[in-house]
Amino acid sequence: MNRKLVRISKFLSLVLRHKPERIGLSLDRGGWAKIDELLLKANQAGLSLHKDLLQRVVDSNDKHRFSFSQDRQGIRANYGHSIPVDLDFAPSKPPEFLFHGTATRFVESIREQGLVPRKRNHVHLSPDHQTAIMVGRRHGKPIVLTIQAGRMYEFGFQFFCSTNGVWLTEKVPAEHLLFPEE
Repeated sequence: MNRKLVRISKFLSLVLRHKPERIGLSLDRGGWAKIDELLLKANQAGLSLHKDLLQRVVDSNDKHRFSFSQDRQGIRANYGHSIPVDLDFAPSKPPEFLFHGTATRFVESIREQGLVPRKRNHVHLSPDHQTAIMVGRRHGKPIVLTIQAGRMYEFGFQFFCSTNGVWLTEKVPAEHLLFPEE
């Protein structure tokens, strides 16, 4: 993705996941923004954005962070919100193992607290080891933790799979984590 598209993607992440009020944007309870309103407010905020460019950002985002509504009048972030939204994902049975990429500097805290969403609504889990490495690399020297998702599910924890394959759960207690040296 070129620099301009990355800049717009970051802007969309900000206003569709965390701070719609930054530009006076309204989201419905499902996190949907009206595209016409988004374009108007973005341009008023000094970001030159039009429908074709918005389409390019959605299509080229390697993590599939955004999607259009079926009628193509709305857009939302698929996951990663820190504001309350109802993404209307049905609980799903996860695979036996999922993965979480993080930086090595966070390992001791995770050993004590498990994985918690911090400022987000859910903990994000990857379906494969390689994706988790890429996620962890964004935060420093990567380490991949294995989540005993099947076991957690048997204990009553809920999992949701977003439209792009990222798995979401409320938290992962430390006893359901496997660290690389284990």
